[in-house]
Amino acid sequence: MNNKILLVVFSITLAGCHHKEAVEEKTGFTITPKMLEESKFDTVKVRPVRNEIKLFGKIAADNNRLAHVFPIVSGNVVKIYVELGDQVKQGQILATVRSSEVAEYERERMDALNDVALAEKNLQVSKDLLAGKLASEKDVLAAERELEKAKAELKRINEIYAIYNLQSGALYNITAPISGFIIEKNINQNELIRSDEGDNVFSIAQIDEVWVLANVNESEIGLINPGVDAEILTITYPDRTFKGKVDRTFNILDPSTKAMKVRIRMPNADYALKPEMSATVKLKYDETFTLPSVPSAAVVFDKSKYWVMVYKDKDNIETRQVEIFRELGGITYLTGVEPGERVFVKNQLLIYDAIND
Repeated sequence: MNNKILLVVFSITLAGCHHKEAVEEKTGFTITPKMLEESKFDTVKVRPVRNEIKLFGKIAADNNRLAHVFPIVSGNVVKIYVELGDQVKQGQILATVRSSEVAEYERERMDALNDVALAEKNLQVSKDLLAGKLASEKDVLAAERELEKAKAELKRINEIYAIYNLQSGALYNITAPISGFIIEKNINQNELIRSDEGDNVFSIAQIDEVWVLANVNESEIGLINPGVDAEILTITYPDRTFKGKVDRTFNILDPSTKAMKVRIRMPNADYALKPEMSATVKLKYDETFTLPSVPSAAVVFDKSKYWVMVYKDKDNIETRQVEIFRELGGITYLTGVEPGERVFVKNQLLIYDAIND
């Protein structure tokens, strides 16, 4: 009888122990509805692995939207109306020059006007004489030819005035051929300039679109092709990233640097990028293989290892160790996860601490 009682007690105790172990196995971490609502997830995706090359370069004006202004006459600079960096409109006066050459053009113009007036008068006289039988038709034709010749000379002088925007007197106004910004100024007030020196006095650039020119090392030339994504960073705007694509590769090497230039064409509507600014250029390209990838925010670093929190359901969240291959542009390429698995990208640290501490 005592043995039966002891057996029953042992059986009850054993059953209680088994029940306790079963309860303990089920009481893992369960995410609360509120935390689940506040959390964010992303899916593991297989992507071509991206790589990056860092280059150094500068901002430059588009050569096709750049105008160099040369003096067409020699003379003394009377006044300068603009400075470096000023925005100008097409036709705006940049400087005024007093020139004896302009005075000579003015004299030629007055002579041409007088010649036309005289030729018109001679033609009228010839016609009157012809009417009175005192001149021949040959004399009238000769007078008409003289008038045509005088008018042609006057037209030539007027075209010179129109082309060079000459005014009456000895003053010549240097004007802007295009709208844009003054990026070069090689003229000073009271300076004597000469038209035969061949040096420009102003350069004007339209910089609502600019070039970024960067040097590619000889060992990296094979990795760069037109269309490669580019990110541009400047000292002036350390918190701003400008994005574009490689527009052209110049297939020659600089003999002194053994580097090839690449060009990124950049919109610049707010004129933030200015010619001659230094720039750091990051070119991003795809490798020839793929790997699973997750947003970099999903990765937790602890105990000298990397982890992600894999979400299966509210009662089944796994701490998964992973191996990092590369992190670039907010994307981490790694091994240890499978495509299609969902990982935490928000609240992952809280959940990691709750499960593993």
